[in-house]
Amino acid sequence: MSIVVTGATGALGRLVVEQLLDTVPADRIVAVVRDKEKAAALAARGVELRVADYDRPETLAEAFRAGDRVLLVSGSEVGRRIPQHTAVIDAAKAAGVAQLAYTGVLGGPDADFLLAEEHKATEQLVLDSGLPYTFLRNGWYTENYTANLAPVLEHGAVVGNAGDGRIASATRADYAAAAVAVLTGEGHLGAAYELSGDTAWSLDEYAAVVAEATGKEIAYNRVPAAVHQEILVGAGLPEAFAAILVDVDEAIGRGLLAATGGDLARLIGRPTTPLAETVTAAVAAL
Repeated sequence: MSIVVTGATGALGRLVVEQLLDTVPADRIVAVVRDKEKAAALAARGVELRVADYDRPETLAEAFRAGDRVLLVSGSEVGRRIPQHTAVIDAAKAAGVAQLAYTGVLGGPDADFLLAEEHKATEQLVLDSGLPYTFLRNGWYTENYTANLAPVLEHGAVVGNAGDGRIASATRADYAAAAVAVLTGEGHLGAAYELSGDTAWSLDEYAAVVAEATGKEIAYNRVPAAVHQEILVGAGLPEAFAAILVDVDEAIGRGLLAATGGDLARLIGRPTTPLAETVTAAVAAL
């Protein structure tokens, strides 16, 4: 039995593999990648590489083996995820894997924002497949904000249409640790975990944390959804993706990413990473 991570050179998948290497022998870990060269460092550490592409279902036939525990890291291309995920699920079922863990979105079937639609559809596909499953419903990543610190510092403002909504974010490393826990532990089959940070914060509070870390004056500029859309498109984002981010802010304003149920901390056996710690590290890296 191997532990198989798809998208293993991506932002989340890479962290899962790195943490698995701290937990189980390397010869039990399989990284499913599109490009072997990008995963050469993993191979050098004893991780088995299997080359496959979500967009080429025929390549997935050799990605899994009977009895494998598999993490399906959701595709990054919004609008293409359902056929991509369908191909992975079909291949996993044909192989007879022992577990399929999927990284969905906080709230699962109750999430009513655009970004959640493909995740909800994927969860249903997994249920319909009859595969033993674990749903990892990830909340918002703190890095979704800290990765964009440069324009915040340039303009002295965090811009959004989330109102006073709160965000119970955690780091990618926190979510990766949860994936490792369910892939290496027992008792997780048939479970759906609502994963989020221990503390929810508002964009006003985020601006204050950035100000504290940088010594600069940072404000939270509340703007209407249409104005936020224009700003994002003007910054170079594709219109469709900008609309999804604006819709997420609307969801934040409705409280849909504020839940602090504690599943993440319980799975990883420690508190989730505080917002200020992540901001401080991101500022130091600029």
